[in-house]
Amino acid sequence: MDVGIIMGSGSDSRVMKEAARVLDGFGIEHEDMVVSAHRTPERLSEYARHAEEAGIRVIIAGAGGAAHLPGMIASFTGIPVVGVPILAYSDKGGPAGGASAFGGLDALLSMSEMPAGSPVGAVGVNKAANAAIYAAKILALGSPELRAKLSEYKDSRRKQVISESDRMRASGLSGFEP
Repeated sequence: MDVGIIMGSGSDSRVMKEAARVLDGFGIEHEDMVVSAHRTPERLSEYARHAEEAGIRVIIAGAGGAAHLPGMIASFTGIPVVGVPILAYSDKGGPAGGASAFGGLDALLSMSEMPAGSPVGAVGVNKAANAAIYAAKILALGSPELRAKLSEYKDSRRKQVISESDRMRASGLSGFEP
């Protein structure tokens, strides 16, 4: 298993499934678990030991709100951790229309402002796909095959932009449909 995808609650899977989708596209094996830093702290330390024993090489950790999960897992292991700040939604509604009061900034800051010694690489709010691409780039350091797949992916993205531009030029902006 190359990558561990963990999240603070099952509701985070709405965002984190994009990481799994991207890793699957690159043929990267991953295991996925709910590990709450606040509700199951003992499970968090157990997962860190498990990840090291299982040979996991990158952990993608998604959490919203105070978002302690990425930093706490980083404090328990030397495995690189990529944090995904999640815009926390309350399924029960709330004062911000069901979204966290800080729009995910609270989660982003808790990941990016880790104290020296336990760094977390953080991507943008809800950008689980970017976390997976970043994990793939870390893994590609030791894999020419994966490096080639990443190069093909990047080239396909470039071609997509050129195609969109060509279609926009042909139809005009007011008639363009992405």
